[in-house]
Amino acid sequence: MKHKKDRIIEKFLLLLLLIFALIIPLIIGSNQYNVLLVTTVLLYGVMATSWNIIGGLAGQLDLASFAYLGLGAFTSGTLFIRYNFSPWIGMVIGGLVAVGFALLIGIPLFRFRIREVWYALTTCALVEILKVVFTMWEEVGGPVERYLPYYRGSLYHMRFGSYIPYYYLILGLLLIVLLVNYRITKTKLGYYLKALGEDEIAAEALGVNTRVCKLRALVYYSFLIGVAGGIYANMYGYVHPSFFNGQESIKVAILGIVGGRGIAYGPLLAALLLVGIQEFLRASIGGEVSGLYLVIYSVILILVVLFRPKGIATIFQGIYQKLIRREVKKEDV
Repeated sequence: MKHKKDRIIEKFLLLLLLIFALIIPLIIGSNQYNVLLVTTVLLYGVMATSWNIIGGLAGQLDLASFAYLGLGAFTSGTLFIRYNFSPWIGMVIGGLVAVGFALLIGIPLFRFRIREVWYALTTCALVEILKVVFTMWEEVGGPVERYLPYYRGSLYHMRFGSYIPYYYLILGLLLIVLLVNYRITKTKLGYYLKALGEDEIAAEALGVNTRVCKLRALVYYSFLIGVAGGIYANMYGYVHPSFFNGQESIKVAILGIVGGRGIAYGPLLAALLLVGIQEFLRASIGGEVSGLYLVIYSVILILVVLFRPKGIATIFQGIYQKLIRREVKKEDV
């Protein structure tokens, strides 16, 4: 009975959060810049939550998230520019291209047991390699922006006169990513990933095929971010090699770690807090004192790491547990 009541409370809280997320554009809809900021925060939430599959559950410090975002963006954008492909199809193809690249790199890395800091350095280098490749590859890239054709208000071409539709697209993708995280944790793959995330050698000793598990996690992670890349390209209206951004890839990993590794909603909380504060500070005081927002952002990050090393999601878990205990005590009385 108590367990059933806990689930009802959880669903009620999730419903409230969903309703709040749905009405945000109605509150700030007249200010397109604010809508873009909120959409950017959600985009980082999508990427950090996708990273949680490979980095949080599987314990692999992957720093190639913006490689997959860039591949998804360039694939969708190039198909749109050259062949008038609908971005709805292009972003799925972009996700598949990201998966193909991830497997091309992941298979040899996992085959030769590249892990921990060496895996992190390798994946970080991949972002910069792709940036150089696409800068030199004139047919699809080049050093200048390639603008997508503009069809105002065209649903087929995913080109809108406002950022609000993109907000809802990213929100929908975020819900899918959260659902994928949740479903994985309830499957055999999820238990295997948690085991190898804790101790890969011990997991192998117990008979877990760690290489296959990591590859499957990599497929989920790269595909979801590749799809996000397709939306990203249409939202900004162009493609450019700067999409392959190593520093931003590191930020995504930081969000996953600070949020709480292995906790499905942890990276999203970190994105809402850290990226939200960063964008707000950059918009409000960034122009007055250059770089001050980075100092404030860094101080907040250090405080979180010092006082909540297991992630800020543990704060909300503690609050929730206290509320449940309070309800149980009231029932007992």
